[in-house]
Amino acid sequence: MKIKSIFLIAGFFLASMASSQSYIQYYADVSNQVSQTNITTYLTEFENLGVKRRGTQPLEDTYNWLRNKYLGFGYTNAQFQEDTFINGGYTCKNLVVTKVGTLYPNTFVIICGHYDSIVGTGTNDNGSGIATILEVARLLQNIPTEYSIKFINFSGEEDGLVGSQHYVNSVVNATNPKLDIKLVFNLDEVGGVAGMTNNTITCERDTGTPTTNNAASNTITNELITCVGLYSPLNTYLSYAYASDYMPFEDNNEVITGFFETNETSHKHSATDLLINMDPVYNYNVAKAATGAMMHFAVAATTLDETAFTNIASVRFFPNPVKDNLYIDFGILPAKEYEIEILDVYGKKVFNNLIQSPKQLVNINISHLNRGIYLVQLSFEGATIRKKIIIK
Repeated sequence: MKIKSIFLIAGFFLASMASSQSYIQYYADVSNQVSQTNITTYLTEFENLGVKRRGTQPLEDTYNWLRNKYLGFGYTNAQFQEDTFINGGYTCKNLVVTKVGTLYPNTFVIICGHYDSIVGTGTNDNGSGIATILEVARLLQNIPTEYSIKFINFSGEEDGLVGSQHYVNSVVNATNPKLDIKLVFNLDEVGGVAGMTNNTITCERDTGTPTTNNAASNTITNELITCVGLYSPLNTYLSYAYASDYMPFEDNNEVITGFFETNETSHKHSATDLLINMDPVYNYNVAKAATGAMMHFAVAATTLDETAFTNIASVRFFPNPVKDNLYIDFGILPAKEYEIEILDVYGKKVFNNLIQSPKQLVNINISHLNRGIYLVQLSFEGATIRKKIIIK
């Protein structure tokens, strides 16, 4: 919900001028897998769900639609967190989907946007942001990232950032220790305007108080600007953050950045906030930029890393899915000591063991673990092999 026109504090920026970040071919290859058909389908389905006001069936239906989308991408119920809160006397829900990082499982890159609307269907404000987040989640589902990712779909934004404020108060600050957030990347109203030349995305940085996080936000936003230029055809404007779901995080001294359309629609908060008044090709290009940026922020694996990893040794973890006993085939690994760790979707270590001079095939009893998705880490001589497993 942004109800005033943006005042551009720094003018027009070409992405190529932002910094010296390197182009990574694999990131570009993944970004180029963004599907125009998917973006348009998400927007159409979102619009057909109706007006997503608090206390209404369309809002509940949209929440369930989102859950089903993530399940269809391969995420599991174990990765879902239903963050409920009271908004105007009604129970509302934030949907949080966590993808565990391989190197920093307890540090999170958050990509977020709101799915509620106030008058019309909110296809641009903010079905466009939701469509972008869904496509990023689809493409990154099977790609290892060093940092954990939280895909957060907020409700209550149109009522004054109620859902995101609740999440910061009741999850971020209530976690012991406090949730470690690398950055928050917010997407709000990125659908463009039909009939206009939509070739620029506004990148938003923190210029408010507290000021202690402003420099880091400026750095991250410059990196975002560079990613736009590297992985999409869009140009960039630099502006300031305001009136969307990153603000409770900003007030909490977290590092924030965001996307907002540069050609601002006149249809927000009205019955005409519809796909026909948007530019879905622009939304597609925004999704390409967001995908490249998230791979950069979360430090995604590259094909080069995977090849080098394969050259270390051929190691198998099986069966997968697994029920009671996980087997590790050590292949031709030469080390004499190995550490085996298993982490849950929140990055909590649920199993740890040292193995000395193992036989080629080792059996690990995991019958005490609950069903869900886990990350197995096998460390030896400074190297680490990681594998996602599903316990059924």
